[in-house]
This record gives sequence, C-alpha cells and structure tokens, in this order.
Amino acid sequence: QVQLVESGGGSVQQAGGSLTLSCAASGYPYSDYYMGWFRQAPGKEREGVAAIYTGGNSRYHADTVKGRFTISIDSAKSTVYLQMNNLQPDDTAVYFCAANQMRGTMRAWLSSGAAEYWGQGTQVTVSS
Repeated sequence: QVQLVESGGGSVQQAGGSLTLSCAASGYPYSDYYMGWFRQAPGKEREGVAAIYTGGNSRYHADTVKGRFTISIDSAKSTVYLQMNNLQPDDTAVYFCAANQMRGTMRAWLSSGAAEYWGQGTQVTVSS
C-alpha cells in the first residue's frame, strides 16, 4: 500500500525562522506522479502550498509562500522536502504531504484540495 511518512514538525518556531519538512513515500503504483504539500489552519479550508513532478524538475509554489518556501525531491530516497524560510504566524497549520496521479497542472491539483494519498499531517506552529 501507499504510505507517506512525514517528519520535521511538532516544535514551535519563531517568526522569521526556518524549518524543513520531509515526506518519505513508498508503494506508489506509478513511476511518475505529482507530490505536494497542503496545509490547513483551524477554521480554514485546506490550502495547496507546493507541488513537484517526480519525473522532472517542474514545480509550483502558491503565491502565499512563493519566495519563502521551496519544494524539492530526492528521487534516490523517495523523499519530498518543503524548506520553509522566513516563517510567519500565518503559516501556522497542519501540513499534509500528498501524492496524486498526474492530472492537469500542478496548480490545478493544489487548487482542488484533493489527493489520492495523504500523509498523517504534521503541525507547524509559528509564534509572533
């Protein structure tokens, strides 16, 4: 079965600080697919953060995080990362790793708020 195992969250970060989240994937049935990060803050809808295509260098970052967050992949380790710099209190949310069959653009996938497979979620808290 597909498993997405996240790590890196759980501790409180100071505004302006940096943090990197990791997502190790296993059991995915396709050679090339989308992987990405979504987040959900209390009382808010799930928001797409960033996505990457495992078969190339293509990636997309939402406007809210562009210039601060960077998604990357280590194919040898089957691991996707989200490097978060200049963290702000508004970044506080549960962050979910996700994977999906290639369908449409990465932007459209992030906007849909849906994915075939999800990680368990990891808490990112940023204090002011």
